[in-house]
Amino acid sequence: MKITVRYFASIREAIGHGSESVDTTAATLGALRDELIARGGAHASGLARGRAVRMALNQNLSDEAAALADGAEVAFFPPVTGG
Repeated sequence: MKITVRYFASIREAIGHGSESVDTTAATLGALRDELIARGGAHASGLARGRAVRMALNQNLSDEAAALADGAEVAFFPPVTGG
């Protein structure tokens, strides 16, 4: 399936671009994250499992178990604190 992946803030800086179109076989957000990490390089460091990363699916904050569908929009971003 084809999805759009967007990266924000420090994750965008680590990966080097703000969005990309991805062909994936991942069924969930967690599986997609692992698939992107497996690319190595900037994706591996920007989305590393030891790094705090929030995810959204179709503009709704979601956990790793959220199911992907063709045409979905996924966003990865660091946790944000307010003050």
